[in-house]
Amino acid sequence: MTTQEKMIPNKPIALIGFRGSGKTSVARAVADLLGGGVIDTDDLVTARAGKSIADVFMDEGESVFRRFESEAIAGTVENPPTVISVGGGAVLDSANVRALREVCFVVWLTAPAEVLWQRIAADPASEVSRPSLTSDNGLDEVRAVLAERKDLYRSAAHATIDTEGSPITDIAREIITLATSDA
Repeated sequence: MTTQEKMIPNKPIALIGFRGSGKTSVARAVADLLGGGVIDTDDLVTARAGKSIADVFMDEGESVFRRFESEAIAGTVENPPTVISVGGGAVLDSANVRALREVCFVVWLTAPAEVLWQRIAADPASEVSRPSLTSDNGLDEVRAVLAERKDLYRSAAHATIDTEGSPITDIAREIITLATSDA
């Protein structure tokens, strides 16, 4: 039995943060290390809606998307997997934050706005699948939305980890260590 296998968190782990922060990749790495399952709430929303998040925003509006997102979170925390990757705007609803904090060890994955924008711009699926959230373009939008959400992320999280320049496996191990030591 490895040291990592001995470190089992007392609670499921929920990852929050802005798009491009690494939530999906890190969630998979944490789940792999722990031998558990992972759910991405954005995937649940797109499955329910039968279309991309960008199309939900365009066709039905942000309020419908946020309702689907809240329903996905509520359903996930009822029988949580080992790790939950949570959509970047979920912290806008205090009920989502309460549900996650009651059941999960919540980790805010961060990176500087410039790094987030580079990651988003490098992902060809991002522009098609994700809506623009402001009238700004690119880096200006990332900066504006981060400024609006920073305090919400901070207050929702039990721990914060900067993902800039760290290998995904190292980030996953750090999360497991933090979640395991959380009493």
